[in-house]
Amino acid sequence: MRRRIAFLRSVDIQRADPYIHGIAGVLRAHGAEARLFYTHGTCAPGEFPGSAEKVDASATPDEIVERLRRWGADGAISISLPDENALRDSVIKDKLAAYGIPTVMTPPAATRVLCDKWETKRLLTEHGLTTPPGVLVDGDLLNGRGLPVPAYADSIRLAARDVGYPLVSKPLWDSTSMGIRFIGSPDALDDHLLDAPSGNVLLERCVVGELCTVDIVGAEGEYRVQPLCWTGTAGGPPAFTFADLRYCGPRERPDADFRPVAERLKSMCAALGVQGSVNVDMIYSDGVYHVLEVNPRIGGATTLSVAASGHNTFESLVHMLLGEWPRPDAVGERPGRWALECLISNPTPELVSQLRSRVDLVTAHDLIIDGENHGGIMTFTCPRGDEARVTKELGELAAATGFIAPEMLEKIRNLLAPAGSAALEVPTAPPAR
Repeated sequence: MRRRIAFLRSVDIQRADPYIHGIAGVLRAHGAEARLFYTHGTCAPGEFPGSAEKVDASATPDEIVERLRRWGADGAISISLPDENALRDSVIKDKLAAYGIPTVMTPPAATRVLCDKWETKRLLTEHGLTTPPGVLVDGDLLNGRGLPVPAYADSIRLAARDVGYPLVSKPLWDSTSMGIRFIGSPDALDDHLLDAPSGNVLLERCVVGELCTVDIVGAEGEYRVQPLCWTGTAGGPPAFTFADLRYCGPRERPDADFRPVAERLKSMCAALGVQGSVNVDMIYSDGVYHVLEVNPRIGGATTLSVAASGHNTFESLVHMLLGEWPRPDAVGERPGRWALECLISNPTPELVSQLRSRVDLVTAHDLIIDGENHGGIMTFTCPRGDEARVTKELGELAAATGFIAPEMLEKIRNLLAPAGSAALEVPTAPPAR
């Protein structure tokens, strides 16, 4: 009998391209077929290695379970994001288990903890991980709902003083950098409290340093830590998640500083019973990794980390469902390879073709978030020793087409160009279209 594997998704499948197609070989080897059940975005023919079925975004976990059962699913795998959809899939996991249908997803109790930034912060401290000090702000008390506590706002001001400025305010459950506010002074906090958040928020010390993220993939105590992805800078007002150059690459001191952190994170995942993938956001400052969040799902940099390591997260998830985890090849990383991701102009077929002829292009497509088109985004790799050639090729194409902003091209050059070619000219590009 042919096995049927359901994939649960809540954003465009295109962001998983091309690595989602890596599951095709695993499916063939097991005589299995896959169907994508997606509640948001689109899935055009050929974008998923199997059939696809649109589910209404308002569908309850029970309704989604019935859709999967009608199809005849023998198992399910969550590849949804952001966190609220990860929680939905964890509930679906529990409900499918009642019918003997296994799901690769972290259990609901652990998912709830990881969705809640305050509970996550307490968990990180228990496992010996550094996290910025903060204070939980109760939106009901701040807005006078329920029990009247006249001194509550003043108590928050005192707690903020103890935490130390500058601060950032974060919605307790939102993710993907939504709703974050920078609070640089007590006066700014006063303004924030007057414009009181409607829900609970976390006030947290704003750490100055480098933003980075890492995916941890595994189950049943066996976890693989994918390469660190460096995504920008921290220490001021929040910026668009994809605004800066994002990359994976060798960095001797930061890599060494991260090894003990990685071991603690794996231990924490084992204690929680994580199954599938979690995404950890951090700030690296003065040799210390400050853990901000642990998202109970694949991350926005999953494609980048797979490109750098050569280990396909989506294939790993299928192996977990099939009882083939850990894999013998689940150790080690692709040596000496950079992976980079950045915004570009409209990625027309002609531009994509030119990029493929010049660099090792992983993917280039429109970047659409919550229905808003942010232009294009591309991911590419570069072997060590090939940095000068890749930089030259990108510069020449930029001069001819203006497909990338000059300041982004300069960042790529500064990262990749060896010291011996530091004088390499960066062509002046026409304005990006």
